[in-house]
Amino acid sequence: MAKKTDSIRITDIDAEHFIKDLQVMQSEEERLKIQLYFKTETGEDDEFMGVKMGQLFALAQSYSNMPIEEIEKLLESPIHEVRAGAISIMDKASREKKVKEERLKEFFDLYLRRHDRVNNWDLVDLGCLNMIGRYLFDKPRKILYDLALSTNRWERRTAILGTCYFIRQGETDDTYAIAEMLIHDKEDLVNKATGWMLRFAGDKNLEKLKDLLEKYAATMPRTLLRYSIEHFDKDEREYYMQMGKKDKK
Repeated sequence: MAKKTDSIRITDIDAEHFIKDLQVMQSEEERLKIQLYFKTETGEDDEFMGVKMGQLFALAQSYSNMPIEEIEKLLESPIHEVRAGAISIMDKASREKKVKEERLKEFFDLYLRRHDRVNNWDLVDLGCLNMIGRYLFDKPRKILYDLALSTNRWERRTAILGTCYFIRQGETDDTYAIAEMLIHDKEDLVNKATGWMLRFAGDKNLEKLKDLLEKYAATMPRTLLRYSIEHFDKDEREYYMQMGKKDKK
């Protein structure tokens, strides 16, 4: 029987027991569904065991005290949900109000050092939206600019999503600067992430978003543009979408 992660305290906080708990939750129906979804999205080859993400996240919360070396063992797994579990454990722990700086640094260092194990958009998003930005908030952010220049699309997606925490704190400069570096990226999943962060940054600093759009709307990928202007009214959206069409005449 699966452990009730919301009521039973787990005492064996290691990779082996985490995987055993995941195995209890797996189903063939879910495996086929997830496999089809991710191959449709990215074309990546990956192995799936068939665990619903909601169940996985709840389990990760119960393992938030897992030692970093055990988390790395999970990252080494060929199975997508196991690696997602590793990153979710770090994400859950990094959100805790009393998380120690040393623990955040462990997460940050491991995630970047083993970015070779991050091969899909959901793994990037789990790793960036909290732990990367939170750790870097009071530190130099050059690493994000380096990642934005990477030939690896997942590292480029990490670069822009790593600014999400900054936006939540009212800082948008890095988001706009990195978005400009990625403004003509050819990967759709990078474009979606960039547009998402621009839309979010626009909620904090709309004029800066409009300045960027005036400069690039005619040439930026349409997916990126559509995501960026999603919160605009109909007339404004049409104005920016028409810029590209006029430029091609």
